[in-house]
Amino acid sequence: MAKYLLLKHYRGAPAPVNDVPMDQWTPEEISAHVRYMNDFAARLEKSGEFVDSQALTPEGSWVRYGGEGRPPVTDGPFAETKDLIAGWMIIDVDSHERAVELAAELSAAPGAGGRPIHEWLEVRPFMNPHPNVTDFAEHCTSTAPAQE
Repeated sequence: MAKYLLLKHYRGAPAPVNDVPMDQWTPEEISAHVRYMNDFAARLEKSGEFVDSQALTPEGSWVRYGGEGRPPVTDGPFAETKDLIAGWMIIDVDSHERAVELAAELSAAPGAGGRPIHEWLEVRPFMNPHPNVTDFAEHCTSTAPAQE
């Protein structure tokens, strides 16, 4: 089994088919969306593929170490980025193909008008639980953009 992170985005991903922002949905549409997500998670819990999930608000801040004896440096209260994570789900599945299959099903959650959103979800595998320095360096080299 391998763990995957399914990331939902407020913005930053390609536009979904049903591209009406959630703050413009009716309370019934929001309830239907949340019910779909909860039902999906419950089904995966029964199959043993669900690990965890959480929805996130759009508010946030960037934080970094400010130096010895200094307060943390923050940039906020809002993240200045085109990519804002709306929520995530962690699944534990037998293959990448199964992770993609589940992400596609999750992207059909209802949105405005009760129609499927067809949103893009980012599928990210977890690193090996005990990576060694050589494996990590090879991964970074193989995924780094080519230098010109």
